[in-house]
Amino acid sequence: MSASRHPALFATDPELASFVAAEEVLQAQTLRLIPSENYVSAAVLEASGTVLQNKYSEGYPGRRYYEGQQNIDRVEALAVERAKGLFGVDHANVQPYSGSPANLAVYLAFAKPGDTVMGMALPMGGHLTHGWGVSATGSWFRGVQYGVRADTGLIDYDAVRDLALAERPKLIFCGGTALPRTIDFAAFAEIAREAGSILVADVAHIAGLIAGGAHPSPADHVDVVSTTTHKTLRGPRGAMLMCREEHAKAIDKAVFPGLQGGPHNQTTAGIAVALHEAAQPSFVSYAHAVVANARALAAALLQRGFDLVSGGTDNHLILIDLTGKDVPGKIAAKALDRAGIVVNYNTVPFDPRKPFDPSGVRIGTPSLTSRGLSTEHMPLVADWIARSVDAAAKGDEQALAAIRAEVTDLMAAFPAPGLPLS
Repeated sequence: MSASRHPALFATDPELASFVAAEEVLQAQTLRLIPSENYVSAAVLEASGTVLQNKYSEGYPGRRYYEGQQNIDRVEALAVERAKGLFGVDHANVQPYSGSPANLAVYLAFAKPGDTVMGMALPMGGHLTHGWGVSATGSWFRGVQYGVRADTGLIDYDAVRDLALAERPKLIFCGGTALPRTIDFAAFAEIAREAGSILVADVAHIAGLIAGGAHPSPADHVDVVSTTTHKTLRGPRGAMLMCREEHAKAIDKAVFPGLQGGPHNQTTAGIAVALHEAAQPSFVSYAHAVVANARALAAALLQRGFDLVSGGTDNHLILIDLTGKDVPGKIAAKALDRAGIVVNYNTVPFDPRKPFDPSGVRIGTPSLTSRGLSTEHMPLVADWIARSVDAAAKGDEQALAAIRAEVTDLMAAFPAPGLPLS
């Protein structure tokens, strides 16, 4: 960031401006491997910072509680139509502020406090809002969890079916935050049908892959699709709920007035732009490149002696179990950060360590693919990870500094979309 590009911010609040400038440099110079992060385009950034910020718009297009909504209605309607077209759904609501509120709206639409709900256990790769105990969804509802097999790291759909038929949950969530394998939506749909449950696909991580045809779509199998709009979709930090027409009224009522007031119109505009970009042929290439890079990186890590949960990946995400390396995930993640490689420490299935000091790290390929890195670069990335983990075990800060210099050099050759740095 420079004063010439953002003169008002620098003039008004130079301290805050300096923090933003530092973050721009950090994002430009580091190899970002957190699978829930990405780079948005300059167009999405611009749309997210427009005068739409000035509007308050409780209600829905044509049914607002405020006047002066003529343009806002068109912006939201455009985003809704683009979401419906891209994901092949009957109805879309683009107002949820983020993924967790979107999921909470699903509970409000279909369940009562105390009802049984079912989702993947958080330590197995699920999400807090799928009925996990420390979440409001686990406090207000009775959460039961399924997991993965200890021998394969894969979902056991027979076990999921047995649990669903025994518990008869009101809601079943499929999807999560650390699932490296393809979700069988058709299998979940059959289970939900037998159990008499509403089926919700939380595709926050893989929405961009679905839009680009690199992961099967849940649209024909589930009652509701919940997703964030960033991550692989490369939009602003918002969310969407999509559903069959029969559930449209319940979903809309749950979002507003059930949980929220006025939508963030500037975010809605950014979502509309991102959905337009995701409908282009170039995005199809991007989505498949994300998966190709992840598979190539997983293969390179396996060759270097890393233990990967489920043995690899089908999507954008890789979960590394560092138990065999004798380096805890938190120590490895912090060492990788000093090497200019940004990951997050993460529990692995059946992890004997605590969540704040787990055995694994979670990595993904959306951001590096957005910068233009390809499968030919993945062995180098795997080498950097291997060298960094080895340096962490030895406490070798010089090795980490050397890797960071190499990372910085490569990142300079692949500028990040949307960043104002050359």
